[in-house]
Amino acid sequence: MPSTIIPETSKFVDRREAIGPGTMVGRERRQFSNSHDNLSSDAAELARSIDQYKMQHRRRFINFEEMLAIFKSLGYSKV
Repeated sequence: MPSTIIPETSKFVDRREAIGPGTMVGRERRQFSNSHDNLSSDAAELARSIDQYKMQHRRRFINFEEMLAIFKSLGYSKV
């Protein structure tokens, strides 16, 4: 089987690096808002718990199973 030659123009571009002036280096995009100021105390607690989970598990986004686990860790249960 002949080997495939990759043209010089199709090299991998690492877009995680800052590209040009004005880009924020090290800023992490969030699934939800970064500010919890306008939330009720219960919603703010949930938001902090989700943020903490995402930081501990190095996850930018979480799925429904992970969110359910966070709810249960806070003591919520279906009645």
